[in-house]
Amino acid sequence: MRAEQLATAVDTDPRYSGIARLREETRFYDAVIDEIDGRRIRIGEHWLTDWASCNYLGFDLEPQIIGAVEEQLRRWGTHPSWSRMLGNPRLYPVIEERLAALLGAPDTLVLPTITQIHLSVIPALAGQGTILIDSRAHKTIWDGCVFARAQGATLTRFRTLDELADRLAEATTSPILVCMDGVNSMTGNIPDVRRYLDLCRAHGAVLYIDDAHGFGVIGARSEDETSPYGTMGNSIIRYCGESYDDVVLVGGFSKAYSSLLAFLALPTVLKNRLKSAAAPYLYSGPSPTASLATVLAGFDVNAERGDKLRADLHRMSMRVLNHVRGLGVFTPNTDDTPIIELPIALDRDLVDVSELLWERGLFVTLAPYPGVPRDQVGFRVQVTAANTDEQIDELNAVIGELAAAGVFQEAREGSAS
Repeated sequence: MRAEQLATAVDTDPRYSGIARLREETRFYDAVIDEIDGRRIRIGEHWLTDWASCNYLGFDLEPQIIGAVEEQLRRWGTHPSWSRMLGNPRLYPVIEERLAALLGAPDTLVLPTITQIHLSVIPALAGQGTILIDSRAHKTIWDGCVFARAQGATLTRFRTLDELADRLAEATTSPILVCMDGVNSMTGNIPDVRRYLDLCRAHGAVLYIDDAHGFGVIGARSEDETSPYGTMGNSIIRYCGESYDDVVLVGGFSKAYSSLLAFLALPTVLKNRLKSAAAPYLYSGPSPTASLATVLAGFDVNAERGDKLRADLHRMSMRVLNHVRGLGVFTPNTDDTPIIELPIALDRDLVDVSELLWERGLFVTLAPYPGVPRDQVGFRVQVTAANTDEQIDELNAVIGELAAAGVFQEAREGSAS
């Protein structure tokens, strides 16, 4: 089959057609960014405010973190290219020890990306057993589960806690793995981890939870916390006051810590098993030295002033959310995290909306079908601690303009509005 035929097959496949249209007709896909200035970016000659970054704490722009890179580069070179199976720069065990202490976890294992973790670890943990996956889970979790199914695991979706209870009661093969998101990457909402864990523990299952968007933002609750996000940014498990018993927590440094590295928090016995079974540990090249250095420096900044950054992040997020809710606009975000999805009205076209956003100087994350359900097509903004109040004012003004033009869906009964 010729390349043109292959391309046509992809573009007409309903799984990809909505995204293919964005690539062809919008300026928000494959954009080449020529320059940054804080949270402002330049594409060609056009400057926009960046609301698509997931650098929630602003660590990507933090001088103290940037300044930590050179020393480690001189010591280790740009890339220690052994697989972790063969050799590990001292940076790795130091990161794992400091991360375990931050999380309050029994042990940790760091690997390059969350996607690699899902594709390799879910099959290794599930074996010939049972996987139950939340229907809202991230696509990369689903891909790992499908790979596990191809190797003999049984795979079933669930939509509610009641459905999960039924599926757990019906499970006949073990081990049983329940896979789900922590802070949801589109809605920004925080699941009731305690209820999921109660079910899992009652049925001998392990909860495998991807907290890519929660780690660094939410953490242990405390009487002296600076915001409702809690303290230390040490994950949804600590935020919900839970232990790591019967939990495998997956998280990443590429969001809040702005570094190319990901991790699992898990018992040491599982860590050692994965050192023999997880392909990224055995065969993949490691994260570059600069990323390892920025993770370590990020731990220091987080300890020194992370809670102040989270307080700023919460305050600015609430400025946007309160404005949206005051306009009577629907957002699925009811838990006040900095991920703010704005579905558009069903009779509006996302390409047209994206062009207006471009003209108003806003760079956002577009959310087409089938990446989201048809009634959630729209765009997402992510607030970061590096945004300014003036930028929040500009964003709110454009949201108000779009709301007045009937672009958004109206608030639904029972939503935070």
